[in-house]
Amino acid sequence: METEQEWFDVVDEQDRVIRKAPREEVHQNGLLHRAAHIWVFNTAGKLLIHRRAAGKEEEPLKLTSSACGHLSAGESYEQAAQRELLEELGLLAELKFLHKIPSGSEIGYEHTTLYSCISDETPTPDPREIISFEYVSLSELKKQVEQNPEDYTNPFRLFFTWYLQTVPEVN
Repeated sequence: METEQEWFDVVDEQDRVIRKAPREEVHQNGLLHRAAHIWVFNTAGKLLIHRRAAGKEEEPLKLTSSACGHLSAGESYEQAAQRELLEELGLLAELKFLHKIPSGSEIGYEHTTLYSCISDETPTPDPREIISFEYVSLSELKKQVEQNPEDYTNPFRLFFTWYLQTVPEVN
């Protein structure tokens, strides 16, 4: 368990900050807040996905983006993405904004952004966050997600569906 209380920006449907609140209050009351996902591609074009640790509050043991997490109060999406990439995988990389999904119940009431980067550095996953990771080709990942969608987090599936529609060479 974390010893220091996390604070999030509570936002409205247009993603404007209303106030700050502790993580527990935000999640217990379904308040709108923010998250960032990062996809790490290697130079071979494979995407790093990871299996969430069993102790995760939301969607434990499911496969998801390379790194992901909530924005702390006052933090920008890009700052959070850089922080999560470093905290969860021990990586530093130049990020590229890809997409944003508006909040909704299917993604934990989070306005969620997706960034990508390219890195061949060896990740050093935080075992409190990640129990395993692998690099997967997008064509293989497409098959896996279609066959077992319940194995993947909701935000990951939404982003992956968008990506498949946006990047035609994957299909």
